[in-house]
Amino acid sequence: MKINQFGYVPTQHQQIIDELRDIRFLDLENIKIKSPLHLFRSLLLKSFSVHQGETTRRAKIASMMATEAVDADTYTNGSGTLSKSAFYNIGLQLLGFMVDLDFSLTNPLKMMTEVGLPIAEVTDPLTRDDVIDAWYRLLNTRTKFGQLLIDELAGEGYYHQFLADETFKRPLIFNGKAQVVFDTDHLVREVVYVESPLDTDHDGRRDLLKVKLIRPAETDRGLTVPVVYTANPYGEGTNDKWSESWSHDNNRPLKRKQPNNFTYRDVQDTYDHSKVPVPRTIKGHTKQTEETFTMTWTYSLNDYFLARGFAVVYSAGIGTKDSDGFRTTGTRDETISAISVIEWLHGDRVAFTNRVDQIAIPAWWATGNVGMTGRSYLGTLSIASELTGVGGLKTAVVEAGISNYYDYYRENGLMVSPDGDDADVLAEFTFSRQQSATDYAKIKEPWLAHLKQIKRDQDHDSGSYNRFWDARNLLKENHAKADILLVHGLNDGNVKPAQVWNLRKALKSKSLTQKLILHQGQHEYLNNFRSFDFTDIVNLWLTNKLLNVANQANQVLPNVIVQDNAHAETWHGYQDWGGQEASIQIYQLGDDQMINPGGRTSFSDHLDKSQFETYTKDINKWRDDLYSRDGSPMDGHCIRILTPPLVNDLVVDGRPSLTLTVKSSQAVGMISVALMDYGKANRLTADPQVLASQQILTGYHWRKDDLKEFLPKKKSNDVKRVVQGHINMQNRENAYKVDDLEPNTEYQLNLVLQPTFWRFLKGHQIGIVIYATDMAYTVRGNQKIEYGVDLASSTLKLPRLK
Repeated sequence: MKINQFGYVPTQHQQIIDELRDIRFLDLENIKIKSPLHLFRSLLLKSFSVHQGETTRRAKIASMMATEAVDADTYTNGSGTLSKSAFYNIGLQLLGFMVDLDFSLTNPLKMMTEVGLPIAEVTDPLTRDDVIDAWYRLLNTRTKFGQLLIDELAGEGYYHQFLADETFKRPLIFNGKAQVVFDTDHLVREVVYVESPLDTDHDGRRDLLKVKLIRPAETDRGLTVPVVYTANPYGEGTNDKWSESWSHDNNRPLKRKQPNNFTYRDVQDTYDHSKVPVPRTIKGHTKQTEETFTMTWTYSLNDYFLARGFAVVYSAGIGTKDSDGFRTTGTRDETISAISVIEWLHGDRVAFTNRVDQIAIPAWWATGNVGMTGRSYLGTLSIASELTGVGGLKTAVVEAGISNYYDYYRENGLMVSPDGDDADVLAEFTFSRQQSATDYAKIKEPWLAHLKQIKRDQDHDSGSYNRFWDARNLLKENHAKADILLVHGLNDGNVKPAQVWNLRKALKSKSLTQKLILHQGQHEYLNNFRSFDFTDIVNLWLTNKLLNVANQANQVLPNVIVQDNAHAETWHGYQDWGGQEASIQIYQLGDDQMINPGGRTSFSDHLDKSQFETYTKDINKWRDDLYSRDGSPMDGHCIRILTPPLVNDLVVDGRPSLTLTVKSSQAVGMISVALMDYGKANRLTADPQVLASQQILTGYHWRKDDLKEFLPKKKSNDVKRVVQGHINMQNRENAYKVDDLEPNTEYQLNLVLQPTFWRFLKGHQIGIVIYATDMAYTVRGNQKIEYGVDLASSTLKLPRLK
């Protein structure tokens, strides 16, 4: 077990005293206590103050040991000194660690050092001031179950005893983070309908957008609060069965494309926003809504902030149930739909109490400061909103978001979409208006026509970049001004790491602060992990950006935090990702030092029928055979090149690239490349494991969450694919210019792989696997194509951390 903590704000002694007074651990009585031991006892008693009787609280303290021979109640009731060992023996038990199982009472500091728990810089024995500082640090230390101790105490009801006291601060800030001082038993749930400047279903009226909001009851008594907003296209339901009928079959051949001389101007899209109906006439004003709701889906990170005095807003957007419009999969219209809600929250747009009466209602309870959250499509809409520079958006916490839809469904002129997915499938999947029979009857025909137009325009067969995809390149318009916190999985095969890489590159031109967290998982949330204080980081971040608290968030948090792939539960801070700290390591693939099992320089893309059918049904078996360096049925269908065993660790920091000289036996061709890590290791799982079910408390009498972690696999294995890349040989220059391809003619391909941050361990070998059809991503035509590679003129470039 290791615990990494990045969200702690170093705090001076007087500020510590002030904050402990604010949260009522220090008061007019115990601040006068001179004895360090007795002051410590007073703090312990307060930590169990949810129990009414002192006898019960003393029993709680007595259940812990201060030394091998003396319990904590007896020890702190004595007249001696307070040793550092006794303080942390008791402290570790408060944090949930078990005597003799997790640590030894004879040397608690040893375990703390090994696990990574912070140890206060205090004397031994502790002075009175040392007790105050060490207690403050302990409250801001993560427990065995992944929460700060103060958050665990809050979840058990510590703050609840003060909620009737009007002098108790709301919001309450402790170590730069908002605290659980809002009563989640009395949250207000309301629905409004925001009028957007859109008419995506072309009915001559502006599209109304259903918005669900949850706010603290304290707002009814005059408090205004910031908003955590999630644009969630799945939030009103999904069309699982209907969308299946639009799925595409990947078992089809790669088609030859007609060569062209396109420049970007030939594929450039221009957004036309000129034909928008006039706004509805406002027929009255009110502050009273008419509709409420019961949540069927929540994001536990948002729930966490509801207990801390933030409102939470959800909107599914255009083309979803109880809203107007059509789904368009990533266009400017979806962006405008998302930011329309922000504009209403900021006071710049109208919302109505229902869809008919046109009675306007303002967000009178909101401060106008908005932060967006969400993963995947939800995070994508956060990126899109960020890039508009919309007023009121102060920050976005983006997890695994798309910045360019072409790079999601396509790559270098190829389809790289698993399971037959494409823009039309996603549009139908999220078009939850279809679930309302009366509403759908009115717009069925225009919707189907719209969907068929998407299918035509996306050009599923060619894989080339065109106007359709240019309209879905969110990075085209970059007016970003809000600070941003980005999160992405380095093993995310859904929204690939290039999405966040390209976004970061674009945002570097803007005067804003961006932070990045890279984990070793796939398409995962991070807010419930034992080894990493993600929730605390987000709390620090949003408290700074939305509550305007000067908590040093920009300075405290590293620019880039990366989970180490080679060492479990280990995270490191860096200045950048793939920046000037990286140098280039070049490998000539045909060099005598490189290892080429079988000496192959060519391969066939054609499999016999039974083998092809086996692999299409079992992608994992295909991967195992493709990547194996010990011989497999895929030996004749790829080239594997390995470096000699590494004499030192090598960390790849950025985007690997290859220059390959390749020929195809046909007038079509594609090349896929995988960068491999060969060497026995118990590698981390890409999917998190549940350590403790429903162990995390997000508030008092409020939501719970599972504690999770990326853990090493129980069995070692020899191989791990690090990153990959694909290219259509007819798109050698870019994704929209189609070049000719003559059979058996060598062409130079420049292929940039997905970015990564990967530690190759000493003794491991770096591998390159060159092949054609990718069973998991590309079309699978099983064509009779032979490929040849001139390894002597082919190179691999790795950006290496210095």
